Order: sequence, then structure tokens, then C-alpha cells
Amino acid sequence: MNDDPLIALAAAAQDPDVTPDHTVPTTPDHSGLLWAIADLHLSYKANRDEFEKLLPRPDDGLILCGDVGESADHLREAFKKATACFGQVWWCPGNHELYTLPTQKEHGARGERKYEECVEIAREFGIHTPEDDFVIWEGAGGPCLIVPIFTLYDYSFRPDHVKLDDALAWAREQNIEATDEHLLHPDPYSTRIEWCEALLTRTEHKLSAAVAANPDVKLVIAGHWPLREDLVKLRLVPRFSLWCGTKKTADWHNKYNAKVVVSGHLHVPRTDWIDGTRFEEVSLGYPKQWQEAKDYGMDVNDLLREILPGPPNPPFDKRATKWRRYG
Repeated sequence: MNDDPLIALAAAAQDPDVTPDHTVPTTPDHSGLLWAIADLHLSYKANRDEFEKLLPRPDDGLILCGDVGESADHLREAFKKATACFGQVWWCPGNHELYTLPTQKEHGARGERKYEECVEIAREFGIHTPEDDFVIWEGAGGPCLIVPIFTLYDYSFRPDHVKLDDALAWAREQNIEATDEHLLHPDPYSTRIEWCEALLTRTEHKLSAAVAANPDVKLVIAGHWPLREDLVKLRLVPRFSLWCGTKKTADWHNKYNAKVVVSGHLHVPRTDWIDGTRFEEVSLGYPKQWQEAKDYGMDVNDLLREILPGPPNPPFDKRATKWRRYG
């Protein structure tokens, strides 16, 4: 998908007014850690080769937070490697998994059925999906309920003065249009907004039930799209925000007792703290976007993000964004 607007971020993924955190996280001596990575984009050979470098961590868990690739082969390649290296693996879909490519136009699955096909592939490998029962993590940083979700977006990440009917035209004014508009179909729903609404209703019901059944257990909520608009900071393509989430999830970290919220999609790895909850953007991204880390001698194992136990929450007056350009 070489026309993806997020490729523009490869030149300058970080906000110029913020100093990136160059610190490489170190792995503790004990086992049973939970890691995450998103946006593997295995359609790129460099990314496929990089993911093959994944080292065994049989006592650890891994969350694949969407945009593994666009094909069943990409999913199987990622799932085979991930399950060979990690004791438990979770997956939630991104927009790229849901694409119906031009070569599949006549007979390929679309929309909800495409998602169901992805879930079926994940289950071939014993991977936890948003359609499965949530699992309690008993490793380091636990117990926590690991909650993969699928929410999509509804074009609400836009300025107040831009009406919904004018949203696409507003983005196109700056030559921004997501590939989703051509390849991500909402079938059987009439629009992606309608599909998003249905997904939100289902997910809220499942989250509410999980919290009610586990009132003393914190959640790790993992979804491809950011839960909050204030975490979408795309300096070079700001109007791409339309395809980045929904305002209806802004309070989910409080409402559903989240310890950590994990997302991808933006290709700008970062750590934020909001209301005592840690938010992790864990994208790998396109090859040009992680080339600088590679130049520093790092590989995919360094670019995994530790979710649990993770770093301690800093004091309130020091909870500035930590940019994760180098892992």
C-alpha cells in the first residue's frame, strides 16, 4: 500500500518541539513479561525479514496490535513466528487486515466476513482475538485481564467546525485520503460509521461484563485505533485524524478500569499517562520509519514494547509524552 498517507511520517515522525527519549528499555532478569508491537506491515520484505529475527521468549506473552499485513499469508507468517517464540499471543485487527485488494475484487471476502476470516486464521494458531473470552495474565505485572478489541472509526476526530458531511472534503483539501476509502468495505453494514457503531455496542457490552466479573482486576485494553483524539498527533498529515478512531471511546480507560491501553496505527511510538493509565503506541511502521533504529544497531526484539510490568507511573508533574523512536 505505497500510497498510504502515513508514509509521509517517515521523514519526521516526531514533533519538533519534543525531545525524543533515546533510552532503550532493558529486559528484567525475571520471565513472564507481556510485550506488544503493531503495524508490522509484512507486505514489505524488509519488515518480513526483520520479524523473522524475533527471539524465543516462551514464558512471555505478545500482543500483535493490528496491521500485520493485507493477506492471509501475511497473517499466517506472523502468527506462526509469534506463537513459536511466545507462550501466549493476542491479536486485534487493524485496517490493513480488513482490505479487499483489487485482485480479490470479484471473489474476495469483504467487511465483516473479511474480519471473520482473519479470526479463523488466528484460531488456527491458538491466538486470542476480540471474539474470544478474555484471559487473565498471571505473569509479571499481573494479574491483569488482557482485552483485545476491534472498534474502527467514525470520522469524529476532526475540528468542531467541520461537519461530518464535509469531513472527507476537508481532508482532501490537503491531498489526504486513506486507502480505506477504496479497500476497506463495511459489508453487511451500509457505511464504516454504521459498522463502527455496532462494534462499539458489542465491545462495551463485553467490557462491562468483564469488569463486573473481575472488579478487582485491572485491564490491558489493546486495540489498533487510539482510544483518545488527544493522542493523535500527526504533524505532517494532521487531517489523517479522520481515520484514527472515535470520540466515543475517550473515557474507556477510566470506565473499564484500564491499567494500560495499547494501540498502533499512527506509526509514532510513544508513551503517555492519562488519569493514572499508561497509554502505549507500539507501531513498527514502514521500513523508512524504523531505519534510524536499525542504524543504531537495533532489531525487532529491541522495538518490542514492554506492557507488563512496564515502567512505574512517574510523578504527576513529570508525566510528559515519552517518544519511543528507538524502542
